[in-house]
Amino acid sequence: MAEAKICGLTNVDGLDAALAGGARYVGLVFFPRSPRHVAMSHAAALAKRARGRAEIVAVTVDADDEFLAEIAERVAPDWVQAHGRESPARTAQMRSFAGRGVVKALGVATAEDFAQVQAFEGAADMILFDAKPPPGGLPGGNAMAFDWAMLAGRRVARPWFLSGGLSPENVAEAISASGAALVDVSSGVERAPGLKDAGKITQFLAAARG
Repeated sequence: MAEAKICGLTNVDGLDAALAGGARYVGLVFFPRSPRHVAMSHAAALAKRARGRAEIVAVTVDADDEFLAEIAERVAPDWVQAHGRESPARTAQMRSFAGRGVVKALGVATAEDFAQVQAFEGAADMILFDAKPPPGGLPGGNAMAFDWAMLAGRRVARPWFLSGGLSPENVAEAISASGAALVDVSSGVERAPGLKDAGKITQFLAAARG
């Protein structure tokens, strides 16, 4: 059994499905290159609808202080997710823009990629393990998976999410193989890039709990 984050929400139907299904976290993407990017005013409305029912995560990529300050003022996220090339020092600085803390996403392809974790354990409040993107690809939301078993038994000093290529059909297997207590999904519950499928969200959340 794992708690879930439904990420890349862009409309009320998807958000309501996530909330009704018991998602602990809902993610809003602030990255114009992503098909899941949300304008600030729309993000603020979605966050208002979710507040008190789920923890709100603002997903950013190498964002500067000015942009983070605008997100903090207008969206007031519980968490800021650093999904770019942020250093440990920069990750720690981003805490001031979040109500609860920072989630640092780390790309994984091989066991050697876990060497970077220790440097971020003191800088981030949570870690998100995602499949390493292809050259020139977007930082996340690529429907790619890595070998989940690499996480089994691994000691991480912070709570961590499993992400990358998850779907209603494979999330139970992923949890079993990795030992994840938190899972994150975006493209795996969509019917088109950036367009969430309420039925798939419901199925994913039920499978993660099961």
